[in-house]
Amino acid sequence: MKAILLGIIASLFFAVTFVLNRAMQLSGGSWIWSAALRFLFMLPFLVVIVVLRGNIKGLIVHMKAYFMQWLVWSIVGFGLFYAPLCFAAAYGPSWLVASTWQVTIIAGSLLVPFFYTEINSNGRVQKVRNKIPVRGLLISLIILIGILLMQFGHASFINGKDMLLGIVPVLVAAFSYPLGNRKMMSICKDEIDTYQRVLGMTIASMPFWIVLSIMGLIHAGPPSGSQLTQSLVVAISSGVIATILFFKATDLVKKDSHKLAAVEATQAGEVIFALIGEVLLLGGIFPTGLSLVGVIVVIGGMIIHSLFAEDKKLGKDKVFSDDKIA
Repeated sequence: MKAILLGIIASLFFAVTFVLNRAMQLSGGSWIWSAALRFLFMLPFLVVIVVLRGNIKGLIVHMKAYFMQWLVWSIVGFGLFYAPLCFAAAYGPSWLVASTWQVTIIAGSLLVPFFYTEINSNGRVQKVRNKIPVRGLLISLIILIGILLMQFGHASFINGKDMLLGIVPVLVAAFSYPLGNRKMMSICKDEIDTYQRVLGMTIASMPFWIVLSIMGLIHAGPPSGSQLTQSLVVAISSGVIATILFFKATDLVKKDSHKLAAVEATQAGEVIFALIGEVLLLGGIFPTGLSLVGVIVVIGGMIIHSLFAEDKKLGKDKVFSDDKIA
């Protein structure tokens, strides 16, 4: 239950991303700066945290030993996750982007077969491919149904092009985030703690953000003062607080595929938090009809996921102790 609670709290801080990204977009800010500034601002905060904990040397040694793995999977987990989300903010309200983002719950379960567990049997190490947590996936489908209802309810308000541009990038982000996160967990194992991992992935993804920043300067000019301020809030709230809380939650249950899926399902809380923020801070319209039903179904699916994760019967399928990509 501790991991579930941490996941829900993380979803509250993650919701700030969707609301402020939408606010920056409505005020004329470029999505490129919304994306890049978050990670550029995150870096010094994370460096201070890890240095104060006395763990910076261990991180540097580990990153040198696994340089390409850090580089590739950090760009996947952070770059291909956050840049598409910021792009999508230009084409739909924050709660709709947040609801579509919940596809990541399904993505997490579907990615399980791409990893395997090393089992020591009679002195021989065997690689066993992990199986999709079927029960968790079925529960996740409830959340997916809720997302579809929200999309149908909102379809009459936007054209097909905007709907497509608001959905496809989020789908890319939905698979990239759990893939990068899970791959880095398997690479770091127990050698790197949560704070080190978040800092390491931020550092390793810097080439992506630097290139994106150059594109921003060329195509949109420098960011405005208000966008700098809002990006700083996003960096602290979502980039530092929420990311550390969520990574800590996944670390707690990384050896149990069902509980890991349940923790990832807590991100559905972002929908309700983003909805409240959109209505209260941006004067957004409260969803009605099918969209409202969809919100309720998404929240209900998240609750069911959490309840089933506490079922002791779900503790049988252990994975991710020594995960490696297939």
